[in-house]
Amino acid sequence: MRLYIIRHADPDYANDTITTHGHAEARALADRLRDVKIDHLYTSPLGRARATAKYTADLKNQEPKVLEWTAERGHWRVEQPHDAGADVCLWDIHGHRVRACEPLPQQHDWHTIAPFDNPLFREEYDEICQQSDELLATHGYVHDKGVYRIERSNRDSLAVFCHGGLGLIWLAHLLALPLPSVFVGFFLPPTSVTTILFDERNNDVAVPRCIGMGDLSHLYAAGLHNVRMPVGIKANYE
Repeated sequence: MRLYIIRHADPDYANDTITTHGHAEARALADRLRDVKIDHLYTSPLGRARATAKYTADLKNQEPKVLEWTAERGHWRVEQPHDAGADVCLWDIHGHRVRACEPLPQQHDWHTIAPFDNPLFREEYDEICQQSDELLATHGYVHDKGVYRIERSNRDSLAVFCHGGLGLIWLAHLLALPLPSVFVGFFLPPTSVTTILFDERNNDVAVPRCIGMGDLSHLYAAGLHNVRMPVGIKANYE
């Protein structure tokens, strides 16, 4: 099985939709996915994800199923250092706030280290993990002690249109990585496609493996790359 985690197009956050440029990105993405097998199409309930998914759904004549739990966690905000301005989403903090930790946050203790130590973050992270496990179980892969027990092997492809922060949270769970390291080490640009293969080396268990991260080849093909700074990159982007 393959899972495509797809971020929404360039957002108009004020109106929870996508910008004019975002519509061009979403059309390019749909064209890229034209010949990609998608057996199950899902979307976040938020308007910017649904507007992005609509182009692909219309092209493939599929009705997306809404997954409420894939909504963005925009309330995951923390104060920046006194000289850095207003508060910021947790996945947009500067990397030095994690890399300077000794020892570095681990998968089992990241929620005890500032600024990740708000109990809400761990509670909602656990809920996302549970909802992810429930979704994948319906497709035949049951989370069991770090691997996925294969109850029904398949070659289905799932596409989930969601968000940058939520996508990173999900990747941390799927790949068994410390959440802070994922937040400061990776970025999912608008309309990027991240591909997770459930790698089956035997008939019993599968392990999620990232075989493509933040792919934007459709924007390059359409001449839309570098038209504007990707939302979420704060400085020195070229």
